[in-house]
Amino acid sequence: MTEGLTPGRDPGEALRLDAVYKAFVPRGRKAEPLLALEDVTFAARPGEFISLVGPSGCGKSTVLNLLAGLMRPSAGHVIHAGREVHGVNTEIGYITQDDNLLPWRSMLRNVEYGLELRGVPRAQRRDRAREFIELVGLAGFEDHYPHELSGGMRKRAGIVRTLAYESGVVLMDEPFGPLDAQTRVILQDELLKLWDRRRPTVLFVTHDLVEAIALSDHILTFSGRPGRIKRAYQVNLPRPRDVFHIHEQAGFKELYDALWDDIRAEITGAGHAA
Repeated sequence: MTEGLTPGRDPGEALRLDAVYKAFVPRGRKAEPLLALEDVTFAARPGEFISLVGPSGCGKSTVLNLLAGLMRPSAGHVIHAGREVHGVNTEIGYITQDDNLLPWRSMLRNVEYGLELRGVPRAQRRDRAREFIELVGLAGFEDHYPHELSGGMRKRAGIVRTLAYESGVVLMDEPFGPLDAQTRVILQDELLKLWDRRRPTVLFVTHDLVEAIALSDHILTFSGRPGRIKRAYQVNLPRPRDVFHIHEQAGFKELYDALWDDIRAEITGAGHAA
């Protein structure tokens, strides 16, 4: 179950957290530091799709922020492509719950924005942006502005903007959370097709266990705060995945039940009592 996620630094890994702790010190008042993460260790090989699941407030998003270099660990090591992360990591793509599209730029110019920052020539970045826009069914909306697009369309644009940047590692923090159930499943299917084109390493935070199973190679369950890795599960369902009928796959129910038992124990407090 834990194959591919064991301790021990490997220069061929895409990313690693080694014995990471993260504490937040409240500002403006005397209070004990709030420990968000405790002794978190895991690694991902190139091309793996890993989901982090656990109760709210367990530090899943903090893990992403550490890898993106938006914050520093209180102890331990955060490693990307064999190098320790000491500042903002511009080599990693990051997709948040918000689409973060620039309202003054058309969808086409939003999708090509990361390539523009990288210095990709205009004609080349336009062609790549149009290719990704077409892949998610948005051809014909290139000149529309974010306020003229639906929530699902903006989310598609935000995802392909990051994937077009061609980062080796992509962090995704509940990217489909605000969407309705039907749109979520459609975007899950589109995400897997996009991911399969180049197989970046993906670290995906979600509260949806079905979504985690449908997308992932591995799933890490986290304890309640302070967040610790409770278990690592390998998802043995064959690829390519049919996300629309994932419930019917052999082994789905057993994995779902095991994940839910982990999460339920943390929510009810049984996981801390054990």
